[in-house]
Amino acid sequence: MAGLKIKKGDRVVVLSGKDKGKEGVVHSADPRAGKVVVEGVNTAKRHRKARSATEAGGIIEIDKPIDVSNVAVISPSDGKPTRVGYKLVDGKKVRICKRTGAELS
Repeated sequence: MAGLKIKKGDRVVVLSGKDKGKEGVVHSADPRAGKVVVEGVNTAKRHRKARSATEAGGIIEIDKPIDVSNVAVISPSDGKPTRVGYKLVDGKKVRICKRTGAELS
C-alpha cells in the first residue's frame, strides 16, 4: 500500500463494523499496514500488571487499529463524510475535500 490520504489529527467517521457511525480523531496512522487508530473506536480491554510502585495495574481500555477503508474524513465545512483529493496550490500539494473543494489541514 502506498500512502494514506488520512493523516494523524483528522476527524473521521467509521463506515462499517461494530462501531459504524462513531466519530473520532485519528490518533496514529500506519501506511504500511493500511490501518489507523481512532480515539474511542474499536476498543479492547487489556489486563495490565503494575510495572512500578507508583503505576497501578488493572483493566485498561486501548484503541485497536481499524482498516483505513472503513473510515472517511469529515468535511470541515459541512460536517459530512467526504473523500480526499489533492491539488497543487503555489507549487505545493495540498489535500482537499472532494465534496466542497475546501482545503484540509
